[in-house]
Amino acid sequence: MYRNLEDCVLDLERGGHLVRVKEEVDPYLEMAAIHLKVYEAGGPALLFENVKGSKFRAVSNLFGTLERSKYMFRSTLAGVQQVMKLRNDPIKALRQPFLHVATGLAAAKALPLRKSGGAPVTAQEIKISDLPLIHHWPMDGGAFVTLPQVYSEDPLKPGIMNANLGMYRVQLTGNEYVIDREVGLHYQIHRGIGVHQQRAVKKGQPLKVSIFVGGPPAHTLAAVMPLPEGLSEMTFAGLLAGRRFRYGYEDGYCISHDADFVITGEIRPGETKPEGPFGDHLGYYSLTHPFPYLHIHKVYARPNAIWPFTVVGRPPQEDTTFGALIHELTGDAIKVEIPGLEEVHAVDAAGVHPLLFAIGSERYTPYQRVKQPTELLTLANRILGTGQLSLAKYLFITAEEQIPISTHREAEFMGYILERLDLRRDIHFQTNTTIDTLDYSGTGLNSGSKVVIAAYGDKKRELCREVPEALKGLRDFPNARLVMPGVVALQAGPFTTYPEAEKEFAALSEALKDRGELASCPLIVVCDDSDFLSERLDNFLWAAFTRSNPSHDLYGVNSRYEHKHWGCDNLILDARLKPHHAPPLIPDPDVTRRIERLFVKGGSLEQVRI
Repeated sequence: MYRNLEDCVLDLERGGHLVRVKEEVDPYLEMAAIHLKVYEAGGPALLFENVKGSKFRAVSNLFGTLERSKYMFRSTLAGVQQVMKLRNDPIKALRQPFLHVATGLAAAKALPLRKSGGAPVTAQEIKISDLPLIHHWPMDGGAFVTLPQVYSEDPLKPGIMNANLGMYRVQLTGNEYVIDREVGLHYQIHRGIGVHQQRAVKKGQPLKVSIFVGGPPAHTLAAVMPLPEGLSEMTFAGLLAGRRFRYGYEDGYCISHDADFVITGEIRPGETKPEGPFGDHLGYYSLTHPFPYLHIHKVYARPNAIWPFTVVGRPPQEDTTFGALIHELTGDAIKVEIPGLEEVHAVDAAGVHPLLFAIGSERYTPYQRVKQPTELLTLANRILGTGQLSLAKYLFITAEEQIPISTHREAEFMGYILERLDLRRDIHFQTNTTIDTLDYSGTGLNSGSKVVIAAYGDKKRELCREVPEALKGLRDFPNARLVMPGVVALQAGPFTTYPEAEKEFAALSEALKDRGELASCPLIVVCDDSDFLSERLDNFLWAAFTRSNPSHDLYGVNSRYEHKHWGCDNLILDARLKPHHAPPLIPDPDVTRRIERLFVKGGSLEQVRI
């Protein structure tokens, strides 16, 4: 078990999972570029020992591979999995108590432990400007904390057992923030800290917030863990670390005794400042918007503190491993939370929230000979009302019949649905609703639409395995390319306005109307570059579902309404970039060239296989 981040770094080094970068590296773009290059190669964790402008070391890529993540938790992983299973089915422990003694011992280490006296992290008081101020992408608004553990307590029920620990973006510099006195705090909808701030505002008082950075890696993972009701993040942190979460209070602020850095401050009612831009996990910049900010009280650092960071961008990135590790730990928890749901998969290649695949049950009418979605629609509504799943924009859901399927085999799963899709019956829209804060395909911040595509029953079509003749040689939609069976990409000129788009797709629909061979092609994707979209499945999943708003960008050949329900003969998805979209992330080529010095003979990273 690790007492702190230094313990973890030394253990990874002994196990051959970490490399030290000894040369001076600039936190402005260089550190992020190095991280991205090493992550892409499946390389080791990186300890930056000489960060320009800061006396503190920094570490990244700790969670860069699932193998390394499981290595860090090798002594506690099995115990945590058992505890999570018992959370799902506690009756097991009552029936077989002697088989679960080890689980009880693991759980005994979970309760937070309040310590008296000064915490190691309060050994030195520093300033924000002393930290490694890492600027990740060229258009970022400043330096950000990318692995923070943001702690707040419920103003109505103070204390650690009712506290929230979340990973919310923290902007350290830039914009209108007064350096060393203010930092931005960006948190999205469906986040626990929002409830705490709302209650503080109602009482007319500021919300005290502590930002922990570093400490055992279990604390970092706890901040992003979707936990069952009643299990706090601090309890889970102790469980996964194999060591109770140690804490105390200074000036009324909670202090993690094991953190490497702690920033304390308060959010005052009604105060916001512009935050962003920031290169985010959808592969685009999240733009500048007003968000709360922290009035700094104090900043602390433990002796020999190490600053952990990551870089997010178009998936997959290091945060992809968080998702894989969470799945390892939670197992079948979703089946317990939503009865009838067999499997759910937030598609990482599409930026997680834009695209969700699910497998459910169809048990409502087993006596009927005609198979159609019934229970699946109930499950879809439940999914879209559950925690972070509610941010899904496209939900594809089916039920397994004779053929075994998995949501994690994306092409097979989508093909299974497209083979069974009744285009007049199985498409269900939700308009003017909430979507992910970071998704700019909608009509405003957090605003957009959703669509549920629920298909079940007998196979209705064979999917095309080459471009149908009807889609070749279209003057305004050239360069037809097969993306996967049943899906063809067409290229088009740049998007201008939605009224113009409606005219374009009305003309396309008319040209394709009553073309029988198109029955094998249920989905046509119109894009800026059909070669790019069809080159790899990940390109299709990313571009098609991050660059479209279902209510505005789904059209259809021979579309019509029947009793207010929309249907068509072929779906047409407009996946072109729109003027209101956020720009995609593009690395600085000069920085990319500059960091090559570390990978040539004599450089710290020469041994990293790139």
